[in-house]
Amino acid sequence: MRECPVRINEEYSHMGETILVTGSTGFIGARLLKLLAGEDASVRVFLRPESAGGALQEKTEVVRGSFGDPEALRHAVRGVDRIVHLAGVTKAAGDAGFEEGNVMPVRNLLAAVKQHNPGLKRFVLVSSLAAAGPAAEGVHGLRESDEPHPVSAYGRSKLRAETLCMDVSASVPVTIVRPPAVYGPGDRDVLQVFLMLSRGVLVSAGNPEKQRFSMIYVDDLVRGIMAAARSERTEGRVYYITSFCSWSWEEVIAAARPVLGFRKLHRINLPGPVVFLLGAVAGAVASFSGKPGLLNRDKANELVQDYWVCSPEAANLDFGFTADMSLEEGVSKTITWYRREGWM
Repeated sequence: MRECPVRINEEYSHMGETILVTGSTGFIGARLLKLLAGEDASVRVFLRPESAGGALQEKTEVVRGSFGDPEALRHAVRGVDRIVHLAGVTKAAGDAGFEEGNVMPVRNLLAAVKQHNPGLKRFVLVSSLAAAGPAAEGVHGLRESDEPHPVSAYGRSKLRAETLCMDVSASVPVTIVRPPAVYGPGDRDVLQVFLMLSRGVLVSAGNPEKQRFSMIYVDDLVRGIMAAARSERTEGRVYYITSFCSWSWEEVIAAARPVLGFRKLHRINLPGPVVFLLGAVAGAVASFSGKPGLLNRDKANELVQDYWVCSPEAANLDFGFTADMSLEEGVSKTITWYRREGWM
């Protein structure tokens, strides 16, 4: 991965815009609302009827409803300039759950836009690196032109949602962004890694000596999402929003050690067959209970991959995006937030 990116300064006119955000109560959505609160833009959020709403800004307009409710979607999309669709599920008991959580909402949102907001400036789908699958090697990482090959039901559902967007791109201006692993204040997934490290233990799957992965700090990601949403160059395109660096487990451990203060680290590596066996058992339990678990065969298949690495070169060239946060600073900020909030 290239280490010294060239940053392109591009000014975007967004005075007085109205932006619809779905998934605003989630980890990334909350940080996106914080970014938008500092801009002269009106924000509307689409919330489930039962959602508490989270820490919404005072001027945020709220529309409540389900993605299966055409009338609620009409109210949500009418009159907005841009839509950032973050809502989705990362865990489900089966393919039907991923279809309902990741594909149906996109289908219905796009239908509502075509019918009720033909003047929409941009529909941004926040997809995932999982839609493309792992890279064959970790030097350069995946480019947008590489053929997708997702290795999980989650990834396949995100790819189906991407296809829906591209199918209507002649009538709806769409942009797709694919983040890799996202970390930062409010994230509960990477938190589990830091909790293990704080106890001097790290359990990993596959081949940790070989594995590399892309990561992005959440505030860099939301800045990249909005830059993609506002650039004329990005319409009808797919972009990886990530850092120019990829990291190994050793580099993540080195970044966390000064903050967490652990001296010795006991490494436990689970070989692929063991991970798949655990995934099969956990998946069977989840299927029986009807509730998604933390591990199944699909998740196991993601965990054992060597290179979850993608390249941000297209985003840098087309709309000047560069991730500013170093791994060391991002890890320090994240762990400090966890401690302040009592999560660690």
